[in-house]
Amino acid sequence: MTREIPMFKLYYASTSPYVRKVMVVAHCLGLDGQIERLDSTADPVNRDERIAVFNPLAKVPALQTADGLSLYDSRVICEYLNDHAGGTLFPQDGHRRWVSLTRHALGDGLLDAALLARYETVARPPDKHWDRWLDGQLTKVRAVLDDVETHAAQFSRTPDDIGLITLGCGLGYLDFRFPHLNWRAAHPATADWFAAFDQHPAMRATRPFE
Repeated sequence: MTREIPMFKLYYASTSPYVRKVMVVAHCLGLDGQIERLDSTADPVNRDERIAVFNPLAKVPALQTADGLSLYDSRVICEYLNDHAGGTLFPQDGHRRWVSLTRHALGDGLLDAALLARYETVARPPDKHWDRWLDGQLTKVRAVLDDVETHAAQFSRTPDDIGLITLGCGLGYLDFRFPHLNWRAAHPATADWFAAFDQHPAMRATRPFE
């Protein structure tokens, strides 16, 4: 059996929900075998200069194509991969497109708030923790969950749309880093949707690990 030659190089972190979003998209498009995963130690304080070769912000994900084009962040990379593969994860028709892109933004907002809450507890020294900041970020997380709950019963149960992929990665990140939030208790429709969505092979193959 001939092994695929990687067409892309990706600075990668198994714990990053943004990297996971890229890899879910790659799996859905059949491109996962064409991506060479490069080790990184992305950190909000300690800069990894290796990543800066692709992205001056030194943040993951950062991808380089076979012809040397460097792409970042996850939103750009996901759209590029979808275009490259002729995929349909970014709907093109009017109403469905705007709904999908808005859900994409909502999911990224969930990831942003959750990651900032995570940094507050693990990146800052204990004597500098700011409880109001942490509460503010978790309020955003709960607001996203409340909004998703009103629509989840109508969501597709397969990762066929970038907005749903991003929301799914967000819920997976809450399970990974914030199990104490017990988000399912107050959001049964979302929990029911995610239970099916998270079993898709693309989601199973990209679950975060330390």
